[in-house]
Amino acid sequence: MWVYVLLGVIQGVFEWIPISSEGVSALFAHFFITGLKPVEAALFLHLGTLFSVLVYFRKAWWDVVLLRERELCRFLAIATIASLAVGFPIYLAVKSMAVGNGLLVLTGLGLLATACLHHRRRAISVSTGRLAVFAGLLQGLAVIPGLSRSAATVFGLSLGKTDSAEILKDSYMMSAPVVAAAAAYIWLQDPAVAAATWPALVSSFAVGFISLYLLMKFAARINISRLAVAFAVLCFVGAGIGFIV
Repeated sequence: MWVYVLLGVIQGVFEWIPISSEGVSALFAHFFITGLKPVEAALFLHLGTLFSVLVYFRKAWWDVVLLRERELCRFLAIATIASLAVGFPIYLAVKSMAVGNGLLVLTGLGLLATACLHHRRRAISVSTGRLAVFAGLLQGLAVIPGLSRSAATVFGLSLGKTDSAEILKDSYMMSAPVVAAAAAYIWLQDPAVAAATWPALVSSFAVGFISLYLLMKFAARINISRLAVAFAVLCFVGAGIGFIV
């Protein structure tokens, strides 16, 4: 049981930072848990951190449900459609492959370019719909093991936004509908994954909420240029770990 709790702790910590939580969790499950499908389990564990997002951003979610924030509703709807359109076929193609470290390096380079962009001038003027499509497509690509969802979406969103806390909030909120759909699909395909990983779901929720709280407090104190640089460095660290393993 404790090995599953540790698996959830790993998910809860790495979900929010640009070292692919899916890649790290899948590697841990592969080496330390016998009989568990690593990629499917890693994807299903996002359900625990999904509840962290729902609780932490509960006020924003109520505004979405009650249609008080129509622009946010539109953004989430468009981003979800784009993510599912790209992510589902890619998941079917690569779920048994260990790829993505090279893409993580490219994401890190993109984040560095973003830092330079915001250091010299303001974000590009882009409509909410186009920004949602771009960020949603990047999120869909993040089903590739090793490619960080948070890094990819922070890169996409920072092209049109300048506030670090707002970028992270939108990045984490847009993950919720896709995570729910992915968890439902995995549960229907293999209910045993859900039955085996419930201790990991509990620990990923608890640790995920605490780490999300700390990260959002940190993000509120720095500008997007510094956030992008910090995330880029973590991308390179994650890619280095992936190449070594």
